Amino acid sequence: MNKNLIARIEQQFKDSIATKQAAIEVLTPLVSRAVELMFNSVNQGGKILACGNGGSAADAQHFAAELVGRFERERKELGAIALTTDSSILTAIGNDYGYDEVFSKQVRALGKPQDILLAISTSGNSKNVILAIQAAQKIGMGVIAFTGRGGGQINTLLGQQNIHLCVPSDRTARIQETHLLLLHCLCDGIDHLLLD
Repeated sequence: MNKNLIARIEQQFKDSIATKQAAIEVLTPLVSRAVELMFNSVNQGGKILACGNGGSAADAQHFAAELVGRFERERKELGAIALTTDSSILTAIGNDYGYDEVFSKQVRALGKPQDILLAISTSGNSKNVILAIQAAQKIGMGVIAFTGRGGGQINTLLGQQNIHLCVPSDRTARIQETHLLLLHCLCDGIDHLLLD
């Protein structure tokens, strides 16, 4: 057995646990507000539009699948669309307008005031996510942003009506791990309000 490798792996677990523990006090009240905002939207026929790049794109898709399908309990289908999945839309917009516009044009096409944008960016500086937030705000949609590293530029865009869930970490892996936990908290909270 490679003791150095084992110690390194153990440290990954410990670092992940420490990040989540640090997030409990900071983020729990905000997650509760986010659950209520999302629940009110989907319960009144609204939908969640989710976007992000790379691992955050995977998180957007994961979240949409949990709402449209189910999380841990059977319930009615809830409206959610990951703006990261339609390769024809993404490549057409990217080719004709540039990659920065791939989410904002979809938000303008699909978003309504009763909808919510779930904007995910580990750095808080993803230009296409920033433009999606600005498009959602112009429509009057609620915005829930997942970030890390202090929130980056996204931190300066959000107003009182928006919710900013900024993971207290500068490491991408730790931020992404905590984002996944936050997504599951949202799903569980929505199910709780809908079913209990």
